[in-house]
Amino acid sequence: MSDAYCEALVRAADKDRFLAILFAPAEHRAALFALYAFNLEIARIREVVREPLAGEIRLQWWNDALDGAGRGEVAAHPVASPLLAAIADYRLSVERFKELIAARRFDLHDEPMETLADLESYADKTSSNLIALAGEILASDRVPNFSALAHQAGLAYAITGLLKAFPVHAARGQLYVPIEVLQRHGARREDVVARRPTPQLRAALAELRREARRHLQAVRPLLATAPPTVTPALLPLAATAAILARMERSDYDPFIPVEIPQWRGQWLIWRAARRPTRMFAQNES
Repeated sequence: MSDAYCEALVRAADKDRFLAILFAPAEHRAALFALYAFNLEIARIREVVREPLAGEIRLQWWNDALDGAGRGEVAAHPVASPLLAAIADYRLSVERFKELIAARRFDLHDEPMETLADLESYADKTSSNLIALAGEILASDRVPNFSALAHQAGLAYAITGLLKAFPVHAARGQLYVPIEVLQRHGARREDVVARRPTPQLRAALAELRREARRHLQAVRPLLATAPPTVTPALLPLAATAAILARMERSDYDPFIPVEIPQWRGQWLIWRAARRPTRMFAQNES
């Protein structure tokens, strides 16, 4: 029942990762659904609590569950139970889960991201760790250099995702665009709050797009040395280049959500599953 719950949750709320799992061997899918369902549970805490303290309590519950506390309550949880089973079965790195949980505390508050290094650390602990854990599930023997591959892939995916979510974050007073980057281009946080797409703000967002592309291109040589078994862990990146290209159109408004049609996202994932290097194409629009 818990496995079905995790699958339904990922199907409904994380289409890219749901589709990516379909390209994984059947024996690994339950563990991947549990992993991605856990990620959804953590990522959406800000949306379901009214104050940061309540979110902190939820995050601490997950941290305690990883330490073996509250066994009866954890066993009844439709995500925690299969997740802990997957951790035990695949000997997954508990430290990566704890880093992910700790990083998500930033989401609960409205303090801005200060520096580009802070943003990359956040992306690494959340997105890169998630990819690395998926790789641990998919490869029974740990893949050499996969941590480096997961690091670059995670940064590309997370920065693109945060740019895509910029309108949502701006509407609720969150700022993931580093203050350092805003200041470098003469943009102000007040422009974000007032939803003013000034040339300075556009320049700051363009810098982050270049960072996302730089990390995406860094994946290519690392992917060439990775076995096909880990490809499903990377398939969510398949739409990254297309999303970045949409943001580089002349009519791009950073305060209007950027979307690509669902059918196109599915096609990009299918294409990348057949030939992973296609996810680096620069001409997607």
